[in-house]
Amino acid sequence: MPVTSLPSPWGVGTLGEAARDFIDFLVQAGQSCWQVLPIGPTGYGDSPYQSFSSFAGNPYLIDLDDLCSEGLLRGEEYRNIPWGKAADRTDYGQLYQYRFSVLEKAVKRLEESRDQELRAFCAKEADWLDDYALFMALKEKFSGMPWSRWPEELRGRKPEAVRRAAEELADQLRFWKGLQFLFFAQWERLKRRAEEKGVSIIGDIPIYVAEDSADVWAHPELFQMDEKLRPIRVAGCPPDGFSATGQLWGNPLFDWERMKADGYSWWIRRIAFQFRFYDVLRIDHFRGFESYYAIPREARDASEGSWEKGPGIDFFRALEKAVGKREIIAEDLGFITPEVHRLLEETGFPGMKVLEFGFDRRDGGGRLYQPHNYPKNCVAYVGTHDNETALGWMKDAYPEDAALAREYLHLDEGEGENWGMMRAIWSSHADCAIVQMQDVLGIGAQGRMNRPSTLGGNWQWRALPGSYGTELAQKLHRQMELYERLPE
Repeated sequence: MPVTSLPSPWGVGTLGEAARDFIDFLVQAGQSCWQVLPIGPTGYGDSPYQSFSSFAGNPYLIDLDDLCSEGLLRGEEYRNIPWGKAADRTDYGQLYQYRFSVLEKAVKRLEESRDQELRAFCAKEADWLDDYALFMALKEKFSGMPWSRWPEELRGRKPEAVRRAAEELADQLRFWKGLQFLFFAQWERLKRRAEEKGVSIIGDIPIYVAEDSADVWAHPELFQMDEKLRPIRVAGCPPDGFSATGQLWGNPLFDWERMKADGYSWWIRRIAFQFRFYDVLRIDHFRGFESYYAIPREARDASEGSWEKGPGIDFFRALEKAVGKREIIAEDLGFITPEVHRLLEETGFPGMKVLEFGFDRRDGGGRLYQPHNYPKNCVAYVGTHDNETALGWMKDAYPEDAALAREYLHLDEGEGENWGMMRAIWSSHADCAIVQMQDVLGIGAQGRMNRPSTLGGNWQWRALPGSYGTELAQKLHRQMELYERLPE
């Protein structure tokens, strides 16, 4: 359940009362984990996998009612704003237009009433926060233009130009730093509540970072960039059953040799930081650590790319040495080779099994993704945010594939095909089984979160107020009893 998908009258799900209520619902339903999508600030396209920073939190997730209860906002400052027309969709255009002016009022009051707290936070987080705040202030100054189109002295971070910009934009820097203070305070409160209730939060870290991000602007030497600070090659994935031209993501690729030379320090800092937010971390596109798909910058589509060797087990050994043995889920989907399987075995991380792949000829997963073949050390899903919901898949799949799924899973329309598909992964040997909230609610294709390689209409689904409560929680709890999945 993405945080943005929680019910809210103010345009988008947040870290406030609805998030606390959702944790209570999970406890009542016998659930022990809540998996979220990445929580970083999003840019053009609204994708949580294309963030302005690997460290910052998304200001849209800051709860306005909680700010009001703390005296940092007044109700009339946000309650009459048109946050969007549909309660079940996030209107990011409206958020972009109105949210920051509301939050600016909260930050000003924060500076007036809790200045010492704010200063202490800024000093503690300075190693990433200073770059991020200046990056966002400069984006604002240049009307949202990517940093690659800024004046040359700022694009290349000439020390004198950076110093002058920080002085000129001092007020804006305080604003962007204040937003992060508010986000971190609310997230830490929510995480404490989850810990007290026995709910682990599973986070999600994209393997790549956005080109237009504070990360690449501040550390271009860590990426495959040319002398003009342009990506030499970019990320994506090759053609498959869903796309004849593959997926062209456009993210700059890491310079793994350069990273290895300093012990992968940036990556280790990035992952250690994520464990401040989460109890468990899903690493997106795990196969990219074994080999990554590199596409020339000028290529028209992903079909022109080639596979290159990644850092392999050397990286994960360095990571474990630095941060200890942490709970990590490897997103091992896509084009998987024996070498990727070997790397997964060497790390010991659980991989992912997606039920829909077990019947969909477009994915080529076949029987490995059917529940009778799931190993114990894996995390089972009906589908992920990149797939159709259970009911959406039954309508979208080839009729023969849907028929095979109905036969294999003994699906009964009386029970609800979505419940039959969830039951299949709950009854499997998988150590952990995760379902999308859309499937629990029985929502069809209109609840799909993302269609890869498309722009617009993604990341918008939200649960309606009152759509889940005690009755649904009890139904879920009974399933956990039947399949011995209740928290210990």
